[in-house]
Amino acid sequence: MNRYPIWKYILIAIVVLLGALYTAPNYMGESPALQITSGKSTVKVDSDIVTRVEQLLAEAKLPTSGVTFDAGSSSPSVRARFTDIDTQFKARLALERGLNTDPEDPAYIVTNNLMANTPAWMQKLGAHPMYLGLDLRGGVHFLMQVDTKAALNKRIQGFQAAIRGELRDKNVRHAGIERVGDAIIVKFRDDATRQAARKALGEMNELQFADGTSGADLTLTASMKPAALKATLDNGVKQNIATLSKRVNELGVSEPIIQQQGADRIVVQLPGVQDVARAKSIIGRTATLEVRLVDQSVTRGTELSAAIPFNSELFTVGKNVPVVLYKDVIITGDYISSATATFDENQQPAVSLDLNGDGGRRMREATRDNVGKGMAIVLFEKGKPEVLSVATIQDELGSRFRITGMGSVENSTELALLLRAGALYAPMQVIEERLVGPQLGAENIAKGFNATLYGFLAIAVFMIIYYMVFGVFSVLALAINVLLLVAILSLMGITLTLPGIAAIALALGMAIDANVLINERVREELRAGVSPQAAISAGFDRAWATIFDSNVTTLIVALALLVFGSGAIRGFAIVHGLGILTSMFSAVFVSRGVVNLWYGRKKKLQSLSIGTVWVPKEAK
Repeated sequence: MNRYPIWKYILIAIVVLLGALYTAPNYMGESPALQITSGKSTVKVDSDIVTRVEQLLAEAKLPTSGVTFDAGSSSPSVRARFTDIDTQFKARLALERGLNTDPEDPAYIVTNNLMANTPAWMQKLGAHPMYLGLDLRGGVHFLMQVDTKAALNKRIQGFQAAIRGELRDKNVRHAGIERVGDAIIVKFRDDATRQAARKALGEMNELQFADGTSGADLTLTASMKPAALKATLDNGVKQNIATLSKRVNELGVSEPIIQQQGADRIVVQLPGVQDVARAKSIIGRTATLEVRLVDQSVTRGTELSAAIPFNSELFTVGKNVPVVLYKDVIITGDYISSATATFDENQQPAVSLDLNGDGGRRMREATRDNVGKGMAIVLFEKGKPEVLSVATIQDELGSRFRITGMGSVENSTELALLLRAGALYAPMQVIEERLVGPQLGAENIAKGFNATLYGFLAIAVFMIIYYMVFGVFSVLALAINVLLLVAILSLMGITLTLPGIAAIALALGMAIDANVLINERVREELRAGVSPQAAISAGFDRAWATIFDSNVTTLIVALALLVFGSGAIRGFAIVHGLGILTSMFSAVFVSRGVVNLWYGRKKKLQSLSIGTVWVPKEAK
């Protein structure tokens, strides 16, 4: 009646062991470390940098506890761990000198950091400590407002230029194009020409057209479809988030939080960062792309010794350099609507570019008479140029063209990324700024931990006094519940904040409530004269329906908070929801397993003690 099959005990043992494994890193502390990240968009951090870092530290006779390469995120980095802060400080100076030939223009950023003391074998199994949020670790919080009007204005200007270019290419004459609000109005002298314009602009699926009149002229009004309008704003925010993620790398933040809040706001949290001014300067940094023609009057290979013409400029940093380019800019990154890594007709890596209407017109005009000549793409970051690519113009280019001769898929993917994420899509303004000191974060951790610990101890004392042996079983199940909850949070990489700690504390009360229902149900069965073995079985079976219903309704509330909430509310909802799931497993499955292990092997239980109810020996 009250016996578990052996596989259930094996399952409980495996779950508890895994819980202990993934919880352990949270109690192993942290060591001083250095994080090496890329200081330029064109400089990559790869596994070769690990060897270089080890060589520099060995030459400086600075011992390290290990150098590792972290490629698990969109921002690869190399981390070196040390035993004390003094060695960390000396190592930073040595690495900055050794990795950067020009201190004024560093290729790599070396920043102080902390690394968990988790053994390598645990890390290979995915066991890492929980990330700590801003309120626990300290750092900088920014709430940024995206200028959606500027994003929309930029898109409409692109459409206006595209309409003018398409009508000119299709030889459709018009009486003028003007912008009124968010609409573009094209005037015509007759309806036949207007219908021809409709046909010419038919491929612009993002626009909707309406016929009208303006005085003696006929008009065709183009406006963005609601879906296209929403997509434009969403893409603007997402592109800004992607660009911010790249820029935050320079700060050396291990676990930054960059996420959308509402329709047009972005939350940026940088745990561990205390220099607000530097953080704001890097986040607000601009990077631009320029496409220029190669000056053919300077013979390739003689650029360093030849006289540079007045309207040209020498570039010595980047790929295919040195090279002399005209100062006149064909297009900038603002004209690029998309860039994707692809393959050419010979199945060689290439980059496909899509330009907006005005960009396509400028590209056609520039390449029409320059077929066979060179064209270069230059990235300007922090005021310094770097040549990304130099290619030969094979044919007249328009709004869509390819850059070939990339050499490898890796190169084409990298160039496409740089072309897409050079600058912010729309301007942003910091509307909220907050600094949390590290001391306050440590105090919050201590208070949150103590609150949870004292709450657990209070519950344990009450349960043991009130339910005696069954109270011990309940406390054991509660401890396993906390163990599993922390393990899941660590395994999923969820950032723990103060609301998350509050959710853990609440999960304790929710979890013990299930055991109270079970224990009281067992009492009721005993008072009704049921035998102890039957009372245990009926108590668990009949309490399960109530436990399931109450937890499901609470889980629905947690899901509602997750869907409709934001920020701290979502963090609370995630931890609370996971706590409900682990409590159902521990309070019923684990708790009954312990009870069955204690009483189930007794073929005939003579008496059962559960608090104030004492059942005498069975009459039978």
